[in-house]
This record gives sequence, structure tokens and C-alpha cells, in this order.
Amino acid sequence: MAQHNELGKKGEQLAVDFLHQKGYAILERNYRFQRAEVDIIAQKENLICAIEVKTRSTPEFGNPQDFVKPKQIQQLVKAMDFYVTDNDLDVELRFDIMAIIKNKLGTRIEHLEDAFLYF
Repeated sequence: MAQHNELGKKGEQLAVDFLHQKGYAILERNYRFQRAEVDIIAQKENLICAIEVKTRSTPEFGNPQDFVKPKQIQQLVKAMDFYVTDNDLDVELRFDIMAIIKNKLGTRIEHLEDAFLYF
């Protein structure tokens, strides 16, 4: 597996562990719909969160959250619309980003709630 893929998998596991500590239940990991993939779908009470995890080894080229692009946001919204409808859920929906920097110096996790709005 390529080194960046390994870093991404480690980042997703760090995000899951972080969310568990904050009281979230993990409903899905790597949920796919058409061309979209939602890294984590989590629930806390009556709130469903679609969480995009971005992991980098350095912020030198930009913060991890800066790499979530408009096209990806559109795909995430479409995937979550389908997920909520397909599972007949009556919940509040929120889109978050977990921005993770992991390197030899340590790990920094930033949970950005309501990272982008949808219509």
C-alpha cells in the first residue's frame, strides 16, 4: 500500500477513536454511493454527522481541511441525502471535517463541526 494511503487509514482510525471518546456512535466507515465516499458516518443523539477525514504529515502545503473541494462537497451531500432517505431517518444532518496532522513530532486532531453548509 502506498505511504499516503497508509497515512490516510491511520488518520481515519484516529478520527474514529476521537469520536468514540466524544460519545459518537460510528454507523458507517467508507460509505459509498455512486462516485462519493463518506469516510465516517457517526451519530450522537438525534444528530447524524458525515465526516470527511483529511490527514497530512505536514501543514507545509496547506491545512488538511483546505483539500476538501466543492465537487467533493457536492458528492458528499448527494451521498448523505441518499443515506438518510434510504434508511428512513428523521434526524438532523451535519457535515464535519476531521483535520489531522500526524508525523514524528506527534498528532494534532481538529474536529471542524458544520464545516460546510448545504442546501
